[in-house]
Amino acid sequence: MTQQSSSGSAVVRVRGLSKHYGDREILRGIDLDIAAGETYALLGPNGAGKSTAIEILEGLRRPDAGEIRVLGQDPLTAPRSWKARIGIVAQATAEFGPNTPRELLNYFSTIYPNPRGVGEVLELVGLTAQAGVRANKLSGGQQRRLDVALGILGQPEMLFLDEPTTGFDPAARRQFWDMLRGLTAAGTAILLTTHYLDEAAQLADRVGVLAGGRIVAEAPPAELGGVEARTPVVTWTDAAGQPQQQRTLEPARLCTELVEAAGGAEPREVEVRRPQLEDIYLGLLAEHAADPEPASQPGAAAARQVPASNTHPETAGADA
Repeated sequence: MTQQSSSGSAVVRVRGLSKHYGDREILRGIDLDIAAGETYALLGPNGAGKSTAIEILEGLRRPDAGEIRVLGQDPLTAPRSWKARIGIVAQATAEFGPNTPRELLNYFSTIYPNPRGVGEVLELVGLTAQAGVRANKLSGGQQRRLDVALGILGQPEMLFLDEPTTGFDPAARRQFWDMLRGLTAAGTAILLTTHYLDEAAQLADRVGVLAGGRIVAEAPPAELGGVEARTPVVTWTDAAGQPQQQRTLEPARLCTELVEAAGGAEPREVEVRRPQLEDIYLGLLAEHAADPEPASQPGAAAARQVPASNTHPETAGADA
């Protein structure tokens, strides 16, 4: 896994990012750093502000406050050459019209100084067999692959992926993951949003949970939530037929003690469950909903737990 670089060498550096739509506060002072070769997964429920944050980093939306640098530039004032260094796969599938994937990739490759080969890109996203099919005749999943193809065509240094694998079948998702690992190995930084928690666990060096406009927790997937949240849970049914449950860092020892206490008889319906990323994530959201005020200031260490966050016409009812 790639380690986060210092602020001076971060591909993305954000301090105090805030955004309102009318009287609705979408983002409330977000801090964020992403290093070269790092995949950062930004998780959160629909409407949490993930897409808004990404669009600000892409230079497509203006923040109300904060310092934002992507590849050393303010996205709002960056020169045209900066845009060739980033790749974007937006949440919504683009309108491709009657052009074929090969035609689209050939056309857009002319705007990049060092594009990938069109054939290579088609193979990477699994569209070689559909290269000559009109894009508006492709399936939804194939059109999504074409979105991804256009996003990686320019060999970006910074790649923004907003729910990129929606509509992918399991085999295509695995192939996509392998492709992303190849990109990060070559130094590309990736900011990923996804509702597939297994995808975040597989790909991310770090995950951040966005709720109430704030990043309420941030850590490598295996450390998110801290030791207590990741403690295994042992459940069983006692001699009286009552369900029992206990958290313990030594589940094998507890099971042995239960057997001994029962005179050598194995307790009924014993199960040891180790919390997965989805369990931790849902627990953090529930914790935030119960106590929405921040426990510490933004900008804490990478494993911090910071409880948090005019209707926008394009995102009303969707993920803001």
